[in-house]
Amino acid sequence: MAVRNRAEGWQHAKRSGHKNEDLVRDLLNFNPQYADEFVRRIGCSEKQFDLAEDGGLHETSVEGILGRKTKSKTDLRIFYKDGDYTNISIKKSGSGQVYFVRDEVFIRTFEAHFGKKIPENVKRAMSLFWASAPDALEIIEEFADRSNSFDFEMQIRHESLNADTLRAYDESLYYDMLQWFKENVYEIAFLCFASGAAKNPQDWAQFVWYKNLLGENDRDVVIAISDICEASRVAADESVFYGREHGGTTIQMPFGFLQWH
Repeated sequence: MAVRNRAEGWQHAKRSGHKNEDLVRDLLNFNPQYADEFVRRIGCSEKQFDLAEDGGLHETSVEGILGRKTKSKTDLRIFYKDGDYTNISIKKSGSGQVYFVRDEVFIRTFEAHFGKKIPENVKRAMSLFWASAPDALEIIEEFADRSNSFDFEMQIRHESLNADTLRAYDESLYYDMLQWFKENVYEIAFLCFASGAAKNPQDWAQFVWYKNLLGENDRDVVIAISDICEASRVAADESVFYGREHGGTTIQMPFGFLQWH
C-alpha cells in the first residue's frame, strides 16, 4: 500500500470524492425507483424527481461572502419537475476532520455571515493556535513542554502553539477561546456543513448524505444540516474541548474535530 504524505492524501481524497459524487449522481439519474425513494427520505415526497447534477461542478467557484469566488459545500443538486431543487453535500466517509482556513479568513467569514464580532482576546488565541501570531516562536520557546520533543518540534516548525502551550502562556486565552467555540457551535457547524464562505443561500447545502459507492464502506445515512447544527448546540458543553490528536492542535466538536490546514 502506498504511503501518502499530507498533501498527497488531501489530493487523493478530493479525486476519489469527485468520483464518488459522479457515481451517486448516476445512481439517481439512471434508477428512477431509487431516486424517488431518496426524495422521500429527505422529506420531499410531494415532489417529483427530475434530474441530479453535480452541485459543486467539480470545483466551479461561486460568489463568496468576502467579495471573491469560493467553493460551494453543495456536491449534488437534485431538481424536481416543478423547478425547485435540494442541495446535498456528499461525504464518502464518516470521519469528522474539518480543515480550517487561516484564522483571519475564518474570522472575517464568520463575522460577515452572522453579524457577530469575535472578541479580541479570542482572535489573539486563534492567531496563536493557528499559526499567524508573529510572536509565536518566542512564546513556544519559553512556555512549551520540551519533554515531548515531537510535539515541541512540531510547534516550532508550524509556528503555532498547541493547547498545553497556550494554557501555560495565558490560561484566560485558553479558556476564552474554548468557551467561544461552545457558544458559537451552531454557527460553526453551519459554516462547516452548509455555507462555507459562499454568500448566497442557493449555494448552501441543506443535507449531508454519507454515501460511498467506491466500496470503501456501506454507510448510507442522510441528515438535515439544520439538525446537525441544533444537535451540536445542545451537546456543546460536554462535546467541545481541546483534542489530543496531532499533538494537541485540534478542537473537538460534536460533529468532529477542527484543525488548521
